[in-house]
Amino acid sequence: MTTVLLVDDQALVRSGFRFILSVEDDLEVVGESPDGARAVEAARELRPDVVLMDVQMPVMDGIEATRQVVAEDLSRVLVLTTFDTDEYVFDALAAGASGFLLKNSDAEHLVEAVRTVADGQALLSPQVTRRVVDRMVSTSSADSPAGPPVGSPPPGLPPSAPGAELLTPREREVLVHVGQGMSNAEIAAELFLGEATVKTHVSSVLSKLHLRDRVQAVVYVHRHGLA
Repeated sequence: MTTVLLVDDQALVRSGFRFILSVEDDLEVVGESPDGARAVEAARELRPDVVLMDVQMPVMDGIEATRQVVAEDLSRVLVLTTFDTDEYVFDALAAGASGFLLKNSDAEHLVEAVRTVADGQALLSPQVTRRVVDRMVSTSSADSPAGPPVGSPPPGLPPSAPGAELLTPREREVLVHVGQGMSNAEIAAELFLGEATVKTHVSSVLSKLHLRDRVQAVVYVHRHGLA
C-alpha cells in the first residue's frame, strides 16, 4: 500500500484528489494539510510514501515545504500546480521534488504519477521535461557559444564530470540521451536496444554517479556540457 499526504490550501481540491486516489486498491490517503508548514509537520508524523504538494499556499509555500521534506528524508514529493511556468518548475526541482505535474492532468495520469514517484522514479510531464532541457541547453549555449551543437553526443564525458570514468561507453551514450529528455522507449529506438536493457543502463548510471533520479541526470548532463 502506497501512502499519500495531500497538501493544498483549497479543501475542495484536496477532496477531489482524495476521491481520485481512494478508488485505487494500492493507494491510501493518510492525511491532508492546508499549508506548507503543517505539511512538514504531518510528513514528520505520518512518514508518507508520497507528498502531493501544491505550490502557492499561505504560511509556507510548497517549494520551501518540499525543500524541508526532502532535506529530512521524510518522503518523496510530487508537485502539482496550475502554474505552467519555468519559475515553479526549476524551483521545485531545485528543492528536490521527484515529480512535477500540472493540475489539468487527468485522473489516470495523476494516479500513475503517484505510483511512479513512490516507486523511486522521477516523473515530469513531457512538456515540462522538454522545457527543462531547452532551458538548460539555451543557458549552456549562452555560456559556451562555441560548444558542440545540441543533439550531437560527444564521444565521451569530459574529465571534469565527476564519476565519468566509471561509466561504460554504452552508459555514456544512454546518459547523454537521458539528458536530452528522451524516454526509455525513445532511447531504445535510437540505439536499437530493448527497453529493459535501457532501463538497466539508466539504473547503473544513476548508481555510479550517485544521482537520485532522471531529473538529476538531466541536470548533470547539462551542468557538465555533455549535450
